[in-house]
Amino acid sequence: MDAAELKWRRPDQRLAIITLVVVIALCWYYLIFGTTMNMAPIGQWHTVDVFMLFAMWAIMMAGMMLPSATPVILWVNRINQQRRRNHTAYIHTLYFVSGYLWVWSLFSGLITLLQWWLHSAALLSPMMMSANRTFSALLLITAGLYQWSPLKQQCLRLCQSPLSLISTQWREGHWGAIRLGLIHGQYCVGCCWALMVLLFITGVMNLKWILLITLFVMIEKLLSKGEWFARLTGVVLVGLGVGLLV
Repeated sequence: MDAAELKWRRPDQRLAIITLVVVIALCWYYLIFGTTMNMAPIGQWHTVDVFMLFAMWAIMMAGMMLPSATPVILWVNRINQQRRRNHTAYIHTLYFVSGYLWVWSLFSGLITLLQWWLHSAALLSPMMMSANRTFSALLLITAGLYQWSPLKQQCLRLCQSPLSLISTQWREGHWGAIRLGLIHGQYCVGCCWALMVLLFITGVMNLKWILLITLFVMIEKLLSKGEWFARLTGVVLVGLGVGLLV
């Protein structure tokens, strides 16, 4: 066992992993049980409906995205712990994670407003899934084409290379840690937003598709050939969209 592997097995790294596992598990517990109790088919929107929908999206994004963000979170934690042991400036990794989650919370707010508008336009049913075949086809084709776009591929490469992010964007202090999380979160949104929008087709609360998209995101980000998997997924999505149209 080499020195690098031993560093990953330090108690502080184990604590970070356990904390992430607990947070992810709580998010999925809410998605499995909390949404069943708190969310019902929406006929006429009220303020409480919008708030609950935003909360659901925010928790769902945390549960879906934290697993694939775990490597960069652990790298940041490892650097911070090393700095603490060397008695240099040390900022808790929680600040980085909070910046990352703030970006996905903003995305959750925007997609909540989008869902509200789609519902008003009768493109979504009260069960929060597509009520229009053409709309579903256009979402599939758009998401599929985006998988091949330069922006998608660039964001994916940056998500796959946490050391590049850390070496170029690291800044000292609390705001520096939050800023680093914000930047990484922006890359992740740029990489994955189109896949999240597909939930409008399958149903926003469809747990099977939430899990499937989570696995797709992890494969894209964590495998060495993730960019080719993304392109293959794009071909499949475009094919499904064209199939719906014809």
